Amino acid sequence: MSEDIEIDLDDLKRRMDGAMSALRTEFASLRTGRASASMLEPVMVEAYGQMTPINQVGTVNVPEPRMVTINVWDKSMVGKVEKAIRESGLGINPQLNGTIIMLPIPELNEERRRELTKVAAQYAEHARVAIRNLRRDGMDQIKKAKAAGMSEDEQKLWSEEIQELTDKYVALVDKTLDTKQEEIMQV
Repeated sequence: MSEDIEIDLDDLKRRMDGAMSALRTEFASLRTGRASASMLEPVMVEAYGQMTPINQVGTVNVPEPRMVTINVWDKSMVGKVEKAIRESGLGINPQLNGTIIMLPIPELNEERRRELTKVAAQYAEHARVAIRNLRRDGMDQIKKAKAAGMSEDEQKLWSEEIQELTDKYVALVDKTLDTKQEEIMQV
């Protein structure tokens, strides 16, 4: 009877990969003093009656290490894109040149770098919490399987596998955070 009972580790792994992917996306939006098109991903523009990502109203380019440009396709949208960038909290002052919006990326001062490392740490903590919640889901699956007749030895084996997977992903979050914090503090 207990042979039919399987805990879906692949599903847990896939969902933990999703948590890591979300963390990397959040880290990409943190500015490190270097220009990157991904820093504009969270910025939404009110276009044609709905909120739209910037990359859907214009072409985002990085022509040099400290400059991002946005070539807005619709001339009537330039003001809205500029306003969205100003209000995004990125700390960037857009400069207009026709339909092209230039975003010079200023050097980060020490205080701002420290703030950004704290924000990165918060993002990492959210990812850890998500991974631990997935661990709890896996443990709940084991409890249900116990009720369906899973032996104690199998429960222990599955619990250990889920814990190993959780530890692996939490360590990956920590490593990713350390890398990002080093990148932010680099002058």
